[in-house]
Amino acid sequence: MISAHSAASVRAAEAPLLAAGRGPELMRTAAYGLAQGVLATLRARGAMVYGARVALLIGPGNNGGDALFAGAFLAARGARTTALLTSGRTHPEALAAFASAGGRCLSLSADAGDPTLAATGFLAAAGVSDVVVDGLLGTGGRGGLREPVASIVARLEQLSGSARPAVVACDLPSGVDATTGEVHAPVLRADLTVTFGAHKAGLLASPGEQFCGKISLVDLGLGSYLGESELLRLEPADLAAMLPMPNVADHKYTRGVAGVIAGSGQYPGAGILAVAAASACGPGMVRYLGPPSVADALHVRNPEVVCSQDEPQDVRVQAWLAGPGIDGDSRQLGRAREAMEAGLPTAVDAAALDLVNPDDGAKNAHLVLTPHAGELSALFARCGIDMHRTDIEAAPLAAARRAAQLFGSTVLLKGATTVVAAPGGAVFTQANGTPRLAAAGSGDTLAGILVALLAMVSAPQDLAATAALAAALHGELARHARAHEPLNAGMLANRIPAVWGALAAREPN
Repeated sequence: MISAHSAASVRAAEAPLLAAGRGPELMRTAAYGLAQGVLATLRARGAMVYGARVALLIGPGNNGGDALFAGAFLAARGARTTALLTSGRTHPEALAAFASAGGRCLSLSADAGDPTLAATGFLAAAGVSDVVVDGLLGTGGRGGLREPVASIVARLEQLSGSARPAVVACDLPSGVDATTGEVHAPVLRADLTVTFGAHKAGLLASPGEQFCGKISLVDLGLGSYLGESELLRLEPADLAAMLPMPNVADHKYTRGVAGVIAGSGQYPGAGILAVAAASACGPGMVRYLGPPSVADALHVRNPEVVCSQDEPQDVRVQAWLAGPGIDGDSRQLGRAREAMEAGLPTAVDAAALDLVNPDDGAKNAHLVLTPHAGELSALFARCGIDMHRTDIEAAPLAAARRAAQLFGSTVLLKGATTVVAAPGGAVFTQANGTPRLAAAGSGDTLAGILVALLAMVSAPQDLAATAALAAALHGELARHARAHEPLNAGMLANRIPAVWGALAAREPN
């Protein structure tokens, strides 16, 4: 499991090591790790270090020093390195090492010559480089890049296709907030981010994560100094350990009974997709409550599902799903309200989100709300909070935390990086999926997976971890698809057994 920390927490963990005089050692370790990241990027592009072209954007802080020391390492091995010094303050030892190794320096400082000429020269060098290293801003950066550096980065970001060099970010892409994941444009989108000491929370949250590429961690020995994590992320080995499996003493009731209130005469597909996903996860039973027309269609797709027109109080389940496709159906909405009030773990999706009452926060602890940004905006509006969809998408980590506290429920905020926030403070983020999951009905499949897991897990009180597991499994359904293979929501449930099996068979670390 990945533990990610705030920028302040990482800096606090570094403080005792710096006070002990280990600053140069930490910088050498970081720089070596960064250089190895550049080497790996070159190899991936079929290039050797000797003769490769590497351009480096150098800021005034320690990130700039890390990048210059990495550049010196590469230059000493035959790379043609060009550094743009963006400030009159540059780490002196790192700059000396870079120059001594044969690196070429250009400067935006007026004291060093013509800044415009330096910028033009660097852009020309970067345009023919194999790799550009972003060493501009570190964890202490605030508010993004300023001119003239912002314009230079914007020009580099416009490069595309074969003309675009690979980008390696030093600790984090400059302009991404290390704690919140908020983005202050322009940001040079990285193919690889080599981060130091600890994972930063902002690199595992949208929209920042979408600018990081692959993330590689360089261990600086901060583990024993780091405080409480800002957020957690489940890795494949965690999924293998968490996915519920039946034991020899189980029967259909002890393996978990998932109750589904979804679908209507107007939107039958939502119920069909949710039930198919829930059943594919292998609970002991799936009970469906809803219109006969939807039940008839379900029996064609999933004959094992027990369908009825009962009310929630008339059946026994371990967890409920309420909401997908029940819009405009008064009886389904009534069933959803009753299920949400039953006190069992309940996934609340789509139309049922309108039934959540923030004034009942103390009574909502068993609910897992599953909005996308637009639905969360509407939930906030009902509480008198003006937060537009774009505001939520710009800072989903903060929005999910606020919603969890406001409603007293676990909140699974869907997006490119899914955020799961518990009212008690625990936060997970998962980015297992691919853009191919952005299709009608995909959320219904996620809801079905979630209710199955809520019914099947041995400790359903840990709703946030179970919701994160559901989001991760849902994402893996797309990641395991063959390249360029068409994918729609109707195909997802059929993938669950194979993907579940592949994850469960994974050896623990």
